[in-house]
Amino acid sequence: MGQKKNVKQIAKFLAYVLGRRPDEFGLVPDAEGFVKINTLLQALSEEPGWGFLRRAHLNEIIAVFPEPVIEIRENRIRAMNRGHLTQAPPAIIVSPQLFICIRRRAYAHVLEKGLCAAQPDRLLLSDSRDMAVRIGRRMDPDAVLLTVTVHAAQQKGVIFFKAGDSLYLADQIPLGCFSGPPLPKETTAMPSKPEKTPDRRVSAGSFFLDLGPKNGASPAKGKTRGGKGLSWKRDRKRLRKEKEKLRLKGDSSFALGDIWGEDG
Repeated sequence: MGQKKNVKQIAKFLAYVLGRRPDEFGLVPDAEGFVKINTLLQALSEEPGWGFLRRAHLNEIIAVFPEPVIEIRENRIRAMNRGHLTQAPPAIIVSPQLFICIRRRAYAHVLEKGLCAAQPDRLLLSDSRDMAVRIGRRMDPDAVLLTVTVHAAQQKGVIFFKAGDSLYLADQIPLGCFSGPPLPKETTAMPSKPEKTPDRRVSAGSFFLDLGPKNGASPAKGKTRGGKGLSWKRDRKRLRKEKEKLRLKGDSSFALGDIWGEDG
């Protein structure tokens, strides 16, 4: 029974959202009363306690009730009872300003060309700054908020249509009728100077020999590049051989100091 009751609660809530007050949730049904399912779920996820709602719950409502309160066509949904919905009539706007959010990447183009809706859609504005930001963040987390001056827009022929208590529609907003934050300056990173490397240009057929110690190890004791550090060892061996020969010949007057040129 608990699951059945939950389905009833969802169905009742959707009948209200889609059939009575879609504008409360920043939604505007099309001429047939449909809204996109993804847009609906995104809008309802902003409501406390309704973030759990998924496409499966909508399908369950249709499967459980013999006469479901909603109708689904591909990726769109609408209420079966739409008697409380009215077509958007031209609006008499009391507020001097309306608000709309646009994608940040489109801001530079809008500042140059103005706002124009892609047909058959219309621009969606609100007299509530918070609602405009809420709607804008559904398409871009970094959406840019623009303030529209109603009188200036009407002077240039813009017709606003009412889409609920706080929502309005328009086909375009010309230049000079809206304002927004300064356009961020594009910062280009300065190219870093390449590090100077030793000039290792060589002629064809030549190569380098790296005779230095590897891994930072210091040269072994007594060894120098080219093997010159080993000459004293060779001299010492030679002296020993000379001494041995002299000893065998019985020449006792020969001493090691004579070879080195030192005094005996």
